[in-house]
Amino acid sequence: MIPFSVLDLSPIVAGDSATQALQNSLDLAQHAEKLGFNRYWLAEHHNMPGIASAATSVVIGYVAGGTNTIRVGSGGIMLPNHSPLVIAEQFGTLESLYPGRIDLGLGRAPGSDQLTSRALRREETNVDSFPQDVLELLNYFQPDDDTNQFVQAIPGIGLTIPVWILGSSLYGAQLAAVLGLPYAFASHFSPAQLMRALEVYRSRFKPSPYLQEPYAMVAANVVAADTDKEAQRLFTSVQQQFLHIRRGKARQMQPPVDDIRQYWPDFELAGIEQVLSFSVVGSPDTVRQRLAEIIDQTKANELIISAPIFDHQARKRSIAIAAQARDALTAQTSIAAVV
Repeated sequence: MIPFSVLDLSPIVAGDSATQALQNSLDLAQHAEKLGFNRYWLAEHHNMPGIASAATSVVIGYVAGGTNTIRVGSGGIMLPNHSPLVIAEQFGTLESLYPGRIDLGLGRAPGSDQLTSRALRREETNVDSFPQDVLELLNYFQPDDDTNQFVQAIPGIGLTIPVWILGSSLYGAQLAAVLGLPYAFASHFSPAQLMRALEVYRSRFKPSPYLQEPYAMVAANVVAADTDKEAQRLFTSVQQQFLHIRRGKARQMQPPVDDIRQYWPDFELAGIEQVLSFSVVGSPDTVRQRLAEIIDQTKANELIISAPIFDHQARKRSIAIAAQARDALTAQTSIAAVV
């Protein structure tokens, strides 16, 4: 059975603060560690009222410092917003503080609008330089004897920090394959090209010093509760979140509603249904069945779940149900292997 991991955007819910959101992230990470999740990744977004993880490297340090064994990383760092040297130094520092526990996932999108992106870098973001920036970043982690470069990342040089390529299109799949790096697909909000991207990544993969065989991680929203009805109700918070973004009015995560169709027209909801189609919403039985289908469909090496839920305790309950599903599927696999 494959490992399960957690993706967190440190949601700031209506009426609450970034302080509470970050404290909740640490609490959720500690909960995930106890439940046996493999990784806890945090995502970089900017100018978003409902997301507290903009300073992603700082939050990673906070979470890693409050946990003991779970891997902590970025899902991802939006590299066009930063110089590769700065990211190499930040993650070199994190790896030096928490050795063997840090992951560096890299994305090509700015994670914001163009005006915000310019404010971050004081220049126009050039996503076309992403492959060169990735190569430069990888080079900063090489031993000095292998590079002989004048500019060095300290800390960073000579450290083993797994670098992942993240994406929601064929572009990232091709780059990860050519560089021989692990690949994570953002199917939790952009599932349209998932299967094609996985095929491209696996078929074009070239072994590298980083990885000998392709390793693909697939993302899914998991909103689980004791009943299907309650899970569907909890799911309305993330539906509202995406609807507000589409209207250009991003805001803090809103509380769930009993019937979302009373608040939003069908034509808007139809567009959101496609965006969020890679979501597992339901009771423990429903979640177990749907996760089994996703694993069978994608042949993923790892599954990373996002739990976009308004209430923190309900969020913890949701990933606990996901862990139960993982354990049940593992037991089924073990029985089948014996038989």
